[in-house]
Amino acid sequence: MKRDYYEVLGVSRAAGDEEIKKAYRKLALKFHPDKNPDDRHAAEERFKELVEAYQVLCDPDRRGLYDRFGHAAFESGGPGAGFDFNAGFEDIIGDLFGDFFGGGRGRSRRGQDLRYDLEITFEEAAFGCEKPIVVPRLGACDTCGGSGAKPGTRPQTCPQCRGSGQLRFQQGFFSIAKTCGHCNGSGRVIATPCTTCGGAGASRRQHRLNVRIPPGVETGSRLRLRGEGEAGAGGASGDLFVVLRVQDHPFFVRDGADVVCDVPVSFAQAALGTEIDVPTLQGTTKLKIPAGTQSGQLFKLRGKGVPDLNGYGRGDEIVRLLVETPRKLSPQQRTLLEEFARISGEEVHPLQKSFLEKVRALLAS
Repeated sequence: MKRDYYEVLGVSRAAGDEEIKKAYRKLALKFHPDKNPDDRHAAEERFKELVEAYQVLCDPDRRGLYDRFGHAAFESGGPGAGFDFNAGFEDIIGDLFGDFFGGGRGRSRRGQDLRYDLEITFEEAAFGCEKPIVVPRLGACDTCGGSGAKPGTRPQTCPQCRGSGQLRFQQGFFSIAKTCGHCNGSGRVIATPCTTCGGAGASRRQHRLNVRIPPGVETGSRLRLRGEGEAGAGGASGDLFVVLRVQDHPFFVRDGADVVCDVPVSFAQAALGTEIDVPTLQGTTKLKIPAGTQSGQLFKLRGKGVPDLNGYGRGDEIVRLLVETPRKLSPQQRTLLEEFARISGEEVHPLQKSFLEKVRALLAS
């Protein structure tokens, strides 16, 4: 049985990205096979377990699937089936030891991820839509193509580290390496910077794109747009995470894939029975109310709710009837109701009769 990924990294389920990353770094250094030559096989297994857990928990989409379905999310038939735990293994190891030991020759850096908060209507969340957004982000400089060097020139090998990105020196029996301060570990320097970006290789601009929102999302849902984040320094661009907030609806309250709607009816309609029009997300539909309907009684309209985000059908609409008591009565209405009360007796009020019986039994005890 696989261990819980949070247990593997020694973090809580509420842990943030930075806490997860720190925990992974600490444990990966401790259990790296090269640091455990006396028990290399056990260290390798522990190290693979750490990497697998980190690959899932450091990715918002995979972490969301794992939180909902556990390990079953990545098994055959699960919503995350097909995910290769070996993919990106070298990148993770490179990030770990590059951060600790200064990186390698000409090491590229992936761009930063970005977050964009988007508000949508209740109907847009239910049925999906496409929304245009504008995201301020760093993009590759058009003048130098992202190199940072003036057109017609190119970056040169750093003369201090000779392109390694590191400066090494001997201290007793130890050889110590530190990041080259002249090139900041990149292994190259720009002698003639681009006049547009000043050698940065990127500039901030307004990026316009359309976001496709699938049916069934809700407040807090996150959409990942790969490669739409900040431009990388010689590496891939980061991702853009669109976080959704759904506006309240004047009639409906969402309960998972179901929607709940309160519909008021008169005392006469509830007592005698009738047929009324009730709102749905796609217009109105007829609802038959049987005679003797009580206030708070629920009726289900199948298939009138919100589509399931994972494609498992559609929810229902739950109609809750609220019987309204008239606040003002005309003399004729009062007379008729008094006559109704006189001839009704207890037989037509079973709830009241049961309540009174319980009170009498309590007083008699």
